[in-house]
Amino acid sequence: MRRSLGTLMVLGFAGIQFLAVLLVTFSSYLSSEKALLGHARAILFDVGLNTTEHARGFLNPARGAAVLAARLAQSDVVARDDPAELEKLLFQQLLLVPQFAGIFYGTREGEFFYVMRDDNTGLIRSKLVTFPEGERNTRLIWRDMEFGTQLQRLDPTDRYDPRTRPWYRKTQEEMRSVWTDPYIFFTSQRPGITLAAPVFDEDRALLGVMGVDIEISSISDFLSRQQVGVRGRALIINENGDVIAHPDQELITTGNADGTHRFVTIGELDDPIARNAFGPLFREGAPQPVQATASDFYYGDETFVSQVMPVGSDILPWTIAVYAPKSDFTAEIERNRRINLWIAAALALATGTAGLVLANVVYRPVRAFAVRSALVAQGELDPSDPLPSTYGELEKANEALVGQIAARRHAEREYGQTFEMASRGMAQIAPESGRFLRVNEQFCEVTGYSVEELLQMRIVQLVDPFDPARSALAQDLSNFDLPLHHEIGCRRKDGQAIWLQFNGIVVRDQSGTPLHIVVSVEDLTRARDQDTQIQQLQRDLSHLARASTMSQLAAGLAHELNQPLAAIAQNVDCALLIEDQMDVSDPELQQVLGEIEEQAIRAGEIIRALRSFIIRDEGDRTVFDFGILLEQSWRLLQAEAGEIGAQLETRLGGNAMVYCNRLQIAQVIMNLLRNSIEAMSGNGSDGPHRIVVTASRANGMVTICVEDTGPGPDPNVKLFSDFETTKPTGMGLGLSISRSLVEANGGKVWHDDSCTSGARFCFTLPADDGAEGDAAGENANV
Repeated sequence: MRRSLGTLMVLGFAGIQFLAVLLVTFSSYLSSEKALLGHARAILFDVGLNTTEHARGFLNPARGAAVLAARLAQSDVVARDDPAELEKLLFQQLLLVPQFAGIFYGTREGEFFYVMRDDNTGLIRSKLVTFPEGERNTRLIWRDMEFGTQLQRLDPTDRYDPRTRPWYRKTQEEMRSVWTDPYIFFTSQRPGITLAAPVFDEDRALLGVMGVDIEISSISDFLSRQQVGVRGRALIINENGDVIAHPDQELITTGNADGTHRFVTIGELDDPIARNAFGPLFREGAPQPVQATASDFYYGDETFVSQVMPVGSDILPWTIAVYAPKSDFTAEIERNRRINLWIAAALALATGTAGLVLANVVYRPVRAFAVRSALVAQGELDPSDPLPSTYGELEKANEALVGQIAARRHAEREYGQTFEMASRGMAQIAPESGRFLRVNEQFCEVTGYSVEELLQMRIVQLVDPFDPARSALAQDLSNFDLPLHHEIGCRRKDGQAIWLQFNGIVVRDQSGTPLHIVVSVEDLTRARDQDTQIQQLQRDLSHLARASTMSQLAAGLAHELNQPLAAIAQNVDCALLIEDQMDVSDPELQQVLGEIEEQAIRAGEIIRALRSFIIRDEGDRTVFDFGILLEQSWRLLQAEAGEIGAQLETRLGGNAMVYCNRLQIAQVIMNLLRNSIEAMSGNGSDGPHRIVVTASRANGMVTICVEDTGPGPDPNVKLFSDFETTKPTGMGLGLSISRSLVEANGGKVWHDDSCTSGARFCFTLPADDGAEGDAAGENANV
């Protein structure tokens, strides 16, 4: 896409101004927001800390007063068996500690002395349960602040027994001061907590329990006075999930079916924000907070900041939870940010308009120069024509541009003539896709395609599907230089196989980015055909030499055997004649028979000599690497293998050190490899042709198997027999000679008929005693 200088100037003026305002605005916003949020979290932390200290300051004096009352009762300062004195002690303690809603003492005999504040009458009410003369007596007394009696009556229906209460049992079990979980007092229906302390005798036996009821509704009043932003709140949650204090006290209690009341849990609280923020912390199995933790959370479309803070006391397992909307602290700076954005937009519009006018003035000569340069480049205007009025820098640029245009046209003209008139096929290829960009007539003549057809094709479409270079040419060629002097098998448009030698170079710009690939090709099909004919002639001459050798062998064999056999026949005739004429044996008969024996021995020697010639004599055995011998043998068969595209795959794995006659084993492997190549060349298949040679070692022998992908042996042919063959020109001696050579070296050879996808012939050879056995397999392709 072309970019206009005028547009860039306008956008530059307006954009720089806009970005400058935005930078200042957002920098101020972000720093202010960060500072305000830090301040907000500090406020939440202070609220939690103040609430913690308030709760401790509220309950600690009550605890001290309760423990003091228990010690007074325990030290006999007040007679515990005197109800009047004990009531007076409890009365005085109740007046001394304003946090007390009631104070009581329960004995191990079941007596109970309770003094409490009566909010309905404004008096102090006492409940005394005693057992004078073994009879239960429950007396209710209302007194004024001077301990004067205002009203009293008996309550015969009361059956209250302090020993059955949780605070008594817990104190009796732990034998120390204990706190109960917060609960709703039955009489006043207010939230509270009970502290109980044991009273002992001289032998540390429990005499009774002194306790106080502490009303904690004032903690909720304290929370309601805390300023947490505009809509923020603080609450106290017990370890069991009960909400025991909240700015709105009506939210923390609920009724039971039996008419009693209890605290609501955090999951039941009619405060959805607090329920969403802190409910998961008190689910069953969730770990309780152990330290002050600040976090952010989302509710609805708003972001909230929160703080949870454990009270940090084993007797008060409470957690202070505080939350507030983020907007309570950042609303003002967000409003200022929106105003600043509108100011920035207005400034950008104004500066853009001014920039448009200025850019038009500055850009007018540049535009005229650009139009003239385009006309010169297209050949519609002579570079020598005078320039329009413009800047001095543009005049110098015009001179350089005109010179570059002239040089480029000259270079393009020379390159185009060289490209089109080249004696070889030439092509330009796109690096990313491999698509032809330009081709000359020679390239079309070599491939059989027209220019239009080639320009719609990729170079990989010309390559033969089985040529190894096809996969490389199918990839992105941006970072791939075509190999120089590399022969690649291709297909003409009519399907004819051709061999082309490719020379390729990647043309890059100054930054190294590939522009295109220039390829020149040379048709090597005729030269390769000539090489194939020469190789075939070489094989024919070798076959002719072997045939001549066999002819000489046959002639010599006949010559050597004729005379002994004739002598044997004549002597046998003489022996028969003498035997007919004489009744007894004659010495002459002995001589004749001796000559028969001599000639028979001579015939045997000739036969043995013939056998030695066939198997090349056993010769000396040496230790050698069968893998190296296999590689050398395969090189001798490259011509035959190349005709059908056969590949050799070896899996020797360090098991190939043998002790044999090297020349004899070379003849065996040559026979088997040639048989495989000839079998695969005649099966009519266009698929891949592969020969796999494996080696394994066991019991001092190396087992070598040669497997191919051919059609397998003819079931009507008796393998390893002389003159048995299915080849039109074969003699049927290859497998027979191979068996003789293998057996002469102490091994055996056989055909593995379990292979159904081709032929597999195996033979064993003596392993070198020092070779390593059963090494890991190793694959190699030749």
